[in-house]
Amino acid sequence: MHYPVLVNPRKPSLSRMPMKKPKRASAATAKVGRKTSTGRSNAAPKRLTKRPAKPPRRAASGDDGAKDNVRATIRGLRAKLKEAQRRVAELEAVAATDFLLEIPNRRGFERELARAIAYMKRYRASGALIVLDVDRLKPINDSFGHAAGDEVLKAIVATLTRQVRASDVVGRLGGDEFALLLWNLSETDAKAKAAALEQAIDQLSFAFRGQHVTAGASAGVALLGPHSDAGRALEEADAAMYVRKAHRRHEPRIRLVSS
Repeated sequence: MHYPVLVNPRKPSLSRMPMKKPKRASAATAKVGRKTSTGRSNAAPKRLTKRPAKPPRRAASGDDGAKDNVRATIRGLRAKLKEAQRRVAELEAVAATDFLLEIPNRRGFERELARAIAYMKRYRASGALIVLDVDRLKPINDSFGHAAGDEVLKAIVATLTRQVRASDVVGRLGGDEFALLLWNLSETDAKAKAAALEQAIDQLSFAFRGQHVTAGASAGVALLGPHSDAGRALEEADAAMYVRKAHRRHEPRIRLVSS
């Protein structure tokens, strides 16, 4: 048996009832959940905290040791360089100095002569060049040995040095030949100085093996000025010296007097 279902005529049917709209989300909730057109959230980005700067890294003890080694190496190299420069200066001085007489050799004297002429050209100065040759050195060497000849040369250099000024230069050109660079001398004064040098050397006396020996010297002069040339001046003085030597040939080659 089917019982009839009573329908309340006052209560509307569910199919006919209007749908309620959902509640609108709050503004804050919508702002958090809202998406942008690019798909990113509009929520405020989190603020990043800045990390503190790391303290400078201290060098390890091994690095300190390496730096100390480098500094020590640099100091050592500088000391070696300074010593090498000092040694070079010594060798240059030796190369320009006569080892026996301790005066400029030919190289050293030619360098001094070139400097002097350059000075004369700049400041219009003048001077004189004297080339002097020992007359009887070879017989002394042959009779008494080279040690005796060395003593004669040393005595001659000492005599020449006493006869000139500190600003003048005495050099050995080689063997028994010497040269003197004299400042501010006229031709007359230069020739007088050459004669005085000859006389001073002629008066030297030496004793070897119980015998007294004298030497001698011949000198030639060349004037120096702004227009001089070092090589040419040496040639002129050397030629004048040989002329003078020819005039002295009448003198005894060597005089031996019994003690």
